[in-house]
Amino acid sequence: MAILIDETSRVLVQGITGREGAFHAARMRAAGTNLVAGVSPGKGGQIVEGAPVYNAVAPAVAATGADVAVLFVPARFARDAMIEAANAGIRLVVCVTEGIPVRDMAEVTAHLSRRGCALVGPNGPGLITPRRCSAGIMPADVFTPGAVGLVSRSGTLTYEVVHELTQAGIGQSTVVGMGGDPIHGFGFFECLERFEADDETEAVVLIGEIGGNDEERAAEFVREHVSKPVVAYIAGFGAPPGKRMGHAGAIVEGSSGTAAEKKAALEAAGIPVAPAPADVVPLLQAQLERRRSP
Repeated sequence: MAILIDETSRVLVQGITGREGAFHAARMRAAGTNLVAGVSPGKGGQIVEGAPVYNAVAPAVAATGADVAVLFVPARFARDAMIEAANAGIRLVVCVTEGIPVRDMAEVTAHLSRRGCALVGPNGPGLITPRRCSAGIMPADVFTPGAVGLVSRSGTLTYEVVHELTQAGIGQSTVVGMGGDPIHGFGFFECLERFEADDETEAVVLIGEIGGNDEERAAEFVREHVSKPVVAYIAGFGAPPGKRMGHAGAIVEGSSGTAAEKKAALEAAGIPVAPAPADVVPLLQAQLERRRSP
């Protein structure tokens, strides 16, 4: 099954005629994505990477049956682009754009929720179900099909951990980059819920970082609702309190949102936390062996 996307997904790229849109559309198609359309206002009628370009999302959806939209749109236009996609009947919006104002994202998440449209991002690399569908900017060559789901707040750490998994012969079902902004779409909770229900996923890796309470909420959800093995890695143990680090959501206030606090919450829920990215694989292997033992 995988989660959110697979070979049946029909992907549309908003901003496909721009440099980044065209570049990543080509990479997504090479990764196995069923790329059916592009949207760029005023550029309708062109063909980019084999996909017809439309001036708006609604006619693109009507003509191609697109159900996933990937945005390569500047921050000042991203709010309207996401709302347009949801209004056109898109079921999943993937936004890699960074620098979107918090107020815009508050409006977007409320609107998409009312429309029954899921969101991955913003300010993240998107998601991939290896060799079946890629929606975003993830480098497909480091991924391989398998039974481990992964959800991460960090793009670069995602690739590092996935590379370690692949080198160890551990494939991935679906990998989701949830993004690092304080207001975002799918997070740990939503991905864990779907990985738990997915027959193709045997275990889950969480990659977190300082700031917010996503990891603490994930720990509570795992404790109450997840039967599959879960392991984690948390970045930011060396971050000074009160200083913003990288992502807009990576800020620690007092003792809240620290790496130590998150590690404690996860371990209290029975989730082993790796001390370094390279240690995720042996932790996961131990959990899988324990699960498979009679």
